[in-house]
Amino acid sequence: MSIIPAGINEYIENHSSKAGGILDKIERETYLKSIYPRMLSGNLQGRFIAMVSKMIHPKLILEIGTFTGYSAICLCEGLAESGHLHTIEINEELKEQHTIIFKEAGLSNKITTHYGDALEILPTFNLQFDLIFIDADKINYSIYFEQSLSLVRKGGFILADNVLWSGKVLQEKNDKTDKDTMAVKEFNDLVQNDNRVENVMIPLRDGMSLIQKIC
Repeated sequence: MSIIPAGINEYIENHSSKAGGILDKIERETYLKSIYPRMLSGNLQGRFIAMVSKMIHPKLILEIGTFTGYSAICLCEGLAESGHLHTIEINEELKEQHTIIFKEAGLSNKITTHYGDALEILPTFNLQFDLIFIDADKINYSIYFEQSLSLVRKGGFILADNVLWSGKVLQEKNDKTDKDTMAVKEFNDLVQNDNRVENVMIPLRDGMSLIQKIC
């Protein structure tokens, strides 16, 4: 999903690095096998989150929403040598696919996948993460943000996807506003008004927010 004009988006894609390899394979298989392939991060967004990870060089990463594993592999590109990524996925039917893909990527010992409801799993972590990526159900984005703030270290970063929600965030609230749109708008307002963080919203694909915990 992208709200950028097609010509500009194509120009951006043509002037950005290509991932290739295992990531191309995941993208092809996702579009062939998944009911909702647009949930995939894709090359441009994947290169961005990989770049962020490389800049931070995190020891611990948390991902909320694994889907087919594309973004997890991108996030791992910047992992410190002894680093580890924990990712949470509600759909346990993807377990076999994750196992095969992460092994093929050489990351079996770098990624731990937790299956189940993120709202129940997040409070069980007794870790301080350097980077957290939120890309799950929009209804609970504000809760994921609050839980992430308790899990990310001071100075650490939170990335949140789909913050422009196909441009629907510009809609005025009325009786016809869907729950996902309302949830994304509330999340964006929550982040903007939280003095514990500094944030910048980026019109990349469906919108991403880069958030740093400052206190």
